[in-house]
Amino acid sequence: MISTTARPYIQASVPVLREHGLAITTRFYARMFEAHPELRNLFNMGNQASGAQQQSLAAAVFAYAANIDNAAALTPVLDRIVHKHAAVGIKPSHYPIVGRHLLGAIGEVLGEAATPELIAAWDEAYWLLAGELIAAEARLYQRTGAQPGQLQPLQVLRTEREGEDTVSIYLQTAQGTSPGTFLPGQYVSVAMDWTDGAGAACRQLRQYSLSDAPGQPWWRLTIKREAGTPAGQVSNWLNDQVKAGDVLPVSAAYGDFTPVLEGDAPLVLLSAGVGITPMVSVLKAQSRQNPARPVVFAHAARDAAQQALLADVQEAARHMPRLRTVLFHEQGREHDAHQDLAHTTYRGRMTLEPVLADVDLAQAQVLMCGPLPFMRAQWDGLRHQGVSAERIHREVFGPELLDHLL
Repeated sequence: MISTTARPYIQASVPVLREHGLAITTRFYARMFEAHPELRNLFNMGNQASGAQQQSLAAAVFAYAANIDNAAALTPVLDRIVHKHAAVGIKPSHYPIVGRHLLGAIGEVLGEAATPELIAAWDEAYWLLAGELIAAEARLYQRTGAQPGQLQPLQVLRTEREGEDTVSIYLQTAQGTSPGTFLPGQYVSVAMDWTDGAGAACRQLRQYSLSDAPGQPWWRLTIKREAGTPAGQVSNWLNDQVKAGDVLPVSAAYGDFTPVLEGDAPLVLLSAGVGITPMVSVLKAQSRQNPARPVVFAHAARDAAQQALLADVQEAARHMPRLRTVLFHEQGREHDAHQDLAHTTYRGRMTLEPVLADVDLAQAQVLMCGPLPFMRAQWDGLRHQGVSAERIHREVFGPELLDHLL
């Protein structure tokens, strides 16, 4: 708990962080990478280039200050951060580096307003948070049996095209077995190594959801091409270059986007684009563990050519009599009902009316995954429909802006 001496300074920082948070986090990353260029290997430089990571950290710092006495609000966010940190191999030794440069950035941006008392309060708050994260990450590493930053070499068994810009990659150990256990909805980190123009060795880690059910003799990643670099550098390399027999460095499975598959409360799965990948894993696991549960699977894609993993949804439907599938294509025919798969395709962006028809919203558990604008639209729509925030679970590919805490 924050001390009574530091609390008023943290609380007084809330409006300051709203105004200057982005400038502070931008300066923080510049300072840290200048002093420790090796840390670029741990951070997604595509998100750095777009500014998304700086915005996300600014939102996180602001949310932390605004909720300093509301642990219940912060717990789900911290759980997600712990899994993200473990996936890229954050170690206790990284925290002094981050703290030093974060406090330094606060001082540089705020100038004379960064009094010794304010800096001391944020030093206390930072180490209070860092201690919680270090302990939680240690417990998570222990559960997975992996050391921080540990990657295992996995062999590509085969690749399969899933629509125009998407490929599925099947991974096994050198012995031809599954790489390990995971929960439906979890993800792994994949590393790409290369040499830059100056001859320096570079590495980037990207996280990809496991898109098949647990219990298979492989892990499957389903990866979509991304426009531009560096944002799409790793994804496009995996899409275009990887072939059977190649070896990829891959982490253990992490992630807290893991629904409860038992029970008979309705389950609503909302996704857009490549956000379909964890949803298919959840759906296939549900079809094996509890096929009688009422499930709505709703997905939005640009058009039929971009629609990935529909065969997996169709296979699940054969075992799930209460599965209803609703597809949305921004470009396509208005209605396209198939007798072999109980789904209807609508033209345009996802709307909740056909998705939530006949769903008991008082009991439903909702999972959603996709681009941030999609997530915000569905969150607002669900809340307008009366679905409580506690029953809406989100997975964001990339930095999250924590709108619900701001």
